[in-house]
Amino acid sequence: PACAATIHKAQGSEYPAVVIPVMTQHYAMLQRNLLYTGVTRGRKLVVLVGQRKAIAIAVRNVAGRRRWTKFAEWLAAA
Repeated sequence: PACAATIHKAQGSEYPAVVIPVMTQHYAMLQRNLLYTGVTRGRKLVVLVGQRKAIAIAVRNVAGRRRWTKFAEWLAAA
């Protein structure tokens, strides 16, 4: 049996095997932090399916999106 989940939904979970499609058509999703999260979900097996160029883009893309939270402010106040 198999199931599908987004990397975001899988955050904090582990699975015996993970298959991650990595294609240049999904350019907006090619971010290092997303690839890292997906790869670290696999306990025994991780398979990247797609293009080497897309993996290279994801690994180089460290920009990500700025998070607008008050977390640092809350920590300073504590």
